[in-house]
Amino acid sequence: MKIVVLPGDGIGPETMAVTVDVLQAASKRFNLGLELMHDIAGHASLQQHGATVTPALLEKVKNADGLMLGPMATYDFKDEAKGEINPSKFFRKSLDLFANIRPARTYPGVKTITSAFDLVVVRENTEGFYADRNVESGNSEILVTPDVAISLRRITRECCERIARSAFELAMQRKRHLTLVHKHNVLKVTDGMFLDACHRVAKDFPEVTVDDFIVDAMMAHVVRAPARFDVIVTTNMFGDILSDLTAELSGSLGLGGSLNAGLNNAMGQAAHGSAPDIAGQDIANPFSLVLSASMLLSWHAQRSGNAAYLQAAQAIDQAVEDCIANGECTRDVGGKLGTHATGQAVVKRLG
Repeated sequence: MKIVVLPGDGIGPETMAVTVDVLQAASKRFNLGLELMHDIAGHASLQQHGATVTPALLEKVKNADGLMLGPMATYDFKDEAKGEINPSKFFRKSLDLFANIRPARTYPGVKTITSAFDLVVVRENTEGFYADRNVESGNSEILVTPDVAISLRRITRECCERIARSAFELAMQRKRHLTLVHKHNVLKVTDGMFLDACHRVAKDFPEVTVDDFIVDAMMAHVVRAPARFDVIVTTNMFGDILSDLTAELSGSLGLGGSLNAGLNNAMGQAAHGSAPDIAGQDIANPFSLVLSASMLLSWHAQRSGNAAYLQAAQAIDQAVEDCIANGECTRDVGGKLGTHATGQAVVKRLG
């Protein structure tokens, strides 16, 4: 398996260094023969190539089996004409990574405000209210007058059906319970199409129990009783917000793995940002990126039919859980270790 590795900005190089160590340890234990191809994106690429991402990098990623993208300084990149392209958006759109899979679960040893839970948010990743990815040219936010602005939302039946199918397939691997999250009471046409597409796909999965919640009510329910949910599917912006909430409910955004998957490509990416205020201090939690790497291996296992990659992913997940339970982790999740030492603890357990 060939994986392109892009460290990113801020805490990205620190957390990616840990992730690389973990991947190499897993590769050695399970004889995966991983080939990690290192490159740059974000500020480093902007300085060297005049753009945060380049066409050559995209081709390199297309020819690989997967991509690990470190946290990027997205808020710094404002003018694409100057090469300031959002790398995350660039790869999601260029590779048609339509499914953003965001697990969230509690861990023994991490204090939370809720009871124990284990769920997954499946988020549509290519359209919705995101102004940079739902029109062919430019973006879909319009300044009509200095005091009037309009934002367009694109919803297509094709995108709704394929994200629904991804969610149902995942539900079949878990507890066979899928929750649809929407705002159909207000967005009658667009969320109406989303719900209709989901119910059409549901006919192919009669074993899955389906319920649905309006998004604002869902936020309350998931805080009050997250254990009642298993797989959740929703549109882009609702999923972006809901998945951050569920990750934080698990104890920290630093525990939130994330996979962006399409039919032929996938990208592991931490759930959090580049946190420049703590960069270089050896205190960043690397687990989000490590768990995202595990998800990438699991995705490749399904695609290739090679069970060794799934075994490696499960071993990484277990090593992270064991480290947390024994306090071998960063302070934000109850430990006393730095970023590098936390990574070495995971590597030791993998060995």
